[in-house]
Amino acid sequence: MFYESHLPDNDTSNQVSALVALTPSESKRLIARAVASLPEVKRALAGGLIIIARGTANTFAAEEIMDIVIEPKSEYSRGCIVCGELRVNAKRGGRSDFVLRNGQVAEITPQEAIKEFTRDDVFIKGANAVDGSGEAAALAAGDAAGTIGNALSTLVSRASHLIIPVGLEKLIPSVAQASPKCGIYNFKYSTGLPCALIPLINAEVVTEVQAFEILTGSRATHVASGGIGGSEGAVVLTLEGDENTIDRAFALVKAVKGELPVPSPEQTTPVAASTNYNSAAQLNGLNR
Repeated sequence: MFYESHLPDNDTSNQVSALVALTPSESKRLIARAVASLPEVKRALAGGLIIIARGTANTFAAEEIMDIVIEPKSEYSRGCIVCGELRVNAKRGGRSDFVLRNGQVAEITPQEAIKEFTRDDVFIKGANAVDGSGEAAALAAGDAAGTIGNALSTLVSRASHLIIPVGLEKLIPSVAQASPKCGIYNFKYSTGLPCALIPLINAEVVTEVQAFEILTGSRATHVASGGIGGSEGAVVLTLEGDENTIDRAFALVKAVKGELPVPSPEQTTPVAASTNYNSAAQLNGLNR
C-alpha cells in the first residue's frame, strides 16, 4: 500500500500549483530523501536494525540515510535493465547489502540480521513494478528470489516495516495480474534473464507522490510520463498547496534537479543474443 502521510483536508481558497518533470535519477533522489525522513527509519536508526538491500533506488536511500556517497552507484545494483535487456551485475566482490544496527554498519549478513527483526525494524527494498493501488513487486532471476525471498515471510509474520522506494516510471496496470505471468521457467525466449515477479506484500510504498507529501505537505498528481534524449522514464506531476507549501516543494525540485543518470555496471551477464535468446540457456549461465 502507499505510505500514508495524513495530509490535512485540502483548503482550495488560497491554492497555487506547479508543474514538474523529473528524470528517473531525480525521482530516486527525491524519494530517497523522503524515506530517510520517515519516523520508522529514524527510530530504527536510533535503536534498531535497518537492512538496505542492493538496488539503484536503494543506493540513493543509503546515501541519504547514512550520509555517505556511493560511486559508481551502479555497483550497488544487483539485477538491472540495461541496453534493453534484463541482466545482473556480474562483478565479483562488490558491495553487499547494508545492515545498520543503532545507526552503525553491522558486520553481519542480511540473513543473520533478519532473524533478530522486531516490529520496529526496517527493511528497505527497491521494486520493478508498482500499480495504482499501491501494490509493488520486484523481478528476481534466482530460485529463492534473492534477499527478499528469504526475508519476506519473517517480515510479514513479525509485522516489521518493509519500505519500498519506487518511481512512477515503473507504474503497471496490476501487480496481481502481472505476477502469475512471470516465473523463471515460464519462458522459451527472453531478452535477458528470465525472471519471476515477486509481490512485496504488506509493504509501505513511497513514490514521488508520497515523497512530496512527506517532505513538503504538497499534493502531487501523476499526469504524464516518458521522454527522449536522456529523459526516458521521466514523470510529470502537478503539485498543489498554499503558496508557502508550493514554494517549499519547488525548492526541493530545484535541489534534486541535475541528478546524474546511473550508469551501467562495469560487468553484466552476457548479452541475450549469445544464446539466441534462449531463456533456459541464459538461466543456466547465471547459475554456474
